[in-house]
Amino acid sequence: MTVHHLEPSLATTTQVFSRDSPPVLTVNPGDSVRVRSLDAWGHLERQTIPGEDKPQLFAEREGHCLTGPIAVAGAKPGDMLAVTFASLTPDPWGFTNAGRKDDEFTRLLDVDGGVPQWLLWDVDAQQGTATNQLGQSVALNPFLGVVGVPTNRPGDFATTPPRADGGGNIDCKELTVGSTLFLPVTVPDALVSVGDGHAAQGDGEVGGTAIECGMTADLVLDVVLDAPLQTIHAMTPTARITFGFNADLNLATAEALKAMLTWMQDLYGMERTHALALASTVVDLRITQVANETWGVHAVLSHDAVQISPTV
Repeated sequence: MTVHHLEPSLATTTQVFSRDSPPVLTVNPGDSVRVRSLDAWGHLERQTIPGEDKPQLFAEREGHCLTGPIAVAGAKPGDMLAVTFASLTPDPWGFTNAGRKDDEFTRLLDVDGGVPQWLLWDVDAQQGTATNQLGQSVALNPFLGVVGVPTNRPGDFATTPPRADGGGNIDCKELTVGSTLFLPVTVPDALVSVGDGHAAQGDGEVGGTAIECGMTADLVLDVVLDAPLQTIHAMTPTARITFGFNADLNLATAEALKAMLTWMQDLYGMERTHALALASTVVDLRITQVANETWGVHAVLSHDAVQISPTV
């Protein structure tokens, strides 16, 4: 197995998803890549006080600062790209802010929209904690907020909303070490980009940011022909996960649950309404994120949720 290394620079990063972006690295299916990504804003220096204006990689920030795209040789539309997270190590600092937007959701929370407040975090990867300037500590749960491929349409597409046809800004805190994310291949060679490291995040990412940080990720990139679903899904050490993305929460929920029912039908040999009845007892629906113009919902089925007894 070949191991590649990719560092962030103006030549190896992007702020958009585009099928026309040339790859910055080409790997073979099954190869490993150690990818370093800057935080979502592309900070080049650590903040010393919360909210401090520090140099960023891009003079004009248009989207998440992502490392890539990476071509996976031979991947073609109709295949599934498997991205396995072998290790995830956050940088020693990160930031969180809230209140930057003055929108309907912020007003519902009785928050002063347009008046951002910041938390600046010291991140200790060895101890597994992050501590902010208020003396508050939280446990680390590092993952990459953005892992995605471009849509098969011309033009540049924003990195903010996640998409059913490419993933991207999924922001699912379940995608930690040992997990594999499956994405539909939309364009030849996949062209996957990654970044938006989060040292910790709650389901929902309710304030609009997590503990935003740079990340060093060891990834295994592979092509799968016999995936259980042709939509975005994941296998974690503890569960199976399906996803839904839509501006309508009902439709996002239905998208995630429909995929899970299909998976359960295959797993347990059930007809669909029986699968829905079983899902009502063992499947958890979680709000992945509310921060990205598109609702994210994920359905979670624990590996040990259903025990199969021998028939009498």
